[in-house]
Amino acid sequence: MKRIHKGDEVIVTTGRSKGQRGHVLRVVDDSKLLVENVNMVKKHQKPNPQLNQGGGIVEKESPIHVSNVALYNPGTGKGDRVSFKTLDDGRKVRIFNSTGEAVDI
Repeated sequence: MKRIHKGDEVIVTTGRSKGQRGHVLRVVDDSKLLVENVNMVKKHQKPNPQLNQGGGIVEKESPIHVSNVALYNPGTGKGDRVSFKTLDDGRKVRIFNSTGEAVDI
């Protein structure tokens, strides 16, 4: 089980996007995440008449390393580390280290 999943709200801890919050759009691989409106880059796009796309400068999200983000804890309003706990019924859940409450129930 990974510490950060698709759909989680994260906060950026380091880099030029520090302090920004957003939801994880997808997990690119084990170490990279795509977060909405975070780590925006400008890409020079060629026109593609077959797909009916125009050319120009397109702004899009770039992947960010998982070590540069922390899971957002709405209880404290800050980024928080996550650990794992096995419940009595055998399910494995993520919990916030600072408060001890479950991330997803």
